[in-house]
Amino acid sequence: MPLNSKTIKNILVCRNDRFGEFLLNIPAMRALKETFPDAKIIAITDPYVKELAGCIPFIDEIICWNAKPHSFIERLKLIAALRKKHFDIAVILNPTGEMHMLTALAGIPVRLGYDRKCGFLLTHRLKDRKHLEEKHEIAYNLDLVSLIGAKTNNLDLSLSINDDIIKQSMNLLELANVNPEGRSDNILAAIHPWTSDPVKKWPTANFLQLAQSLAQDPRLTVLIIGGKEEEDNAGIFKNAHSRIIDLTGKTSLTRLAAVLQRCALLISCDSGPVHLATAVKIPVLAIFRNDLPGKSALRWGPAGKNAFVIEDSRLENIPVNTVLDKAREILSI
Repeated sequence: MPLNSKTIKNILVCRNDRFGEFLLNIPAMRALKETFPDAKIIAITDPYVKELAGCIPFIDEIICWNAKPHSFIERLKLIAALRKKHFDIAVILNPTGEMHMLTALAGIPVRLGYDRKCGFLLTHRLKDRKHLEEKHEIAYNLDLVSLIGAKTNNLDLSLSINDDIIKQSMNLLELANVNPEGRSDNILAAIHPWTSDPVKKWPTANFLQLAQSLAQDPRLTVLIIGGKEEEDNAGIFKNAHSRIIDLTGKTSLTRLAAVLQRCALLISCDSGPVHLATAVKIPVLAIFRNDLPGKSALRWGPAGKNAFVIEDSRLENIPVNTVLDKAREILSI
């Protein structure tokens, strides 16, 4: 049932898992802001995502709460903190029994989420059909907030990267001997060869061959990107070519967003940087398996206007030349 927008002053939005999943909630948060324009939106995120969440213009405040077991004292402290803010609504976008319980104990009168993991603690429940993969994750998130009448016609992922972060990314590129301006005689293309789930990974050797092939073009510089957890695996790209620059582990999420803004393309498997690149409005070429229920590109693929997907039931069956030809087509080289 729609709520009276004039009476809503504080909305809590909970999504404290990985950053790619978090970014796909931007349209749902925009719907809340457009529907309840006088309300403050306060987000609960993983600490790793905090800096990135701060680049979403309609998030007013961030509470860090990582996805790990919490002690009784930690839970009491969060309940007390939530009570002090007098929330009118809690939107729990990634269902956990803990968050359902904590928002109920905090006395938040309207609590919406998916009808699982102690869903009886919610006041507004939506049957979780995501595993059926009938639509994109963005659409599922919008379905949830529609329970209280929130809606938007703007489905874009969008971030506002401040000038300091952009300057830091420029300095990083200059230190790596990369022309950060991305002029026509030095096109930047990013490759993210990693995934959190091995079953969704195109072979690293294929990414290496792809990067080396792209780097043969003297107009192109290839940036290898990834988190600190992949630094030990990135050695295969070192000294592979003078125009292959390894930035693995060298960027925060916001610096990575600023670096991607300078690129003409990101090539990646199903991973968070796919959605980060979409949010900074660059073309994305994503490599997906299409035989994993609930994990295909229909639900998790890039959602931008310049989004391209190559998929197969066996990723090792996707030839390097297929990806290379599509990348060259997008880059017009």
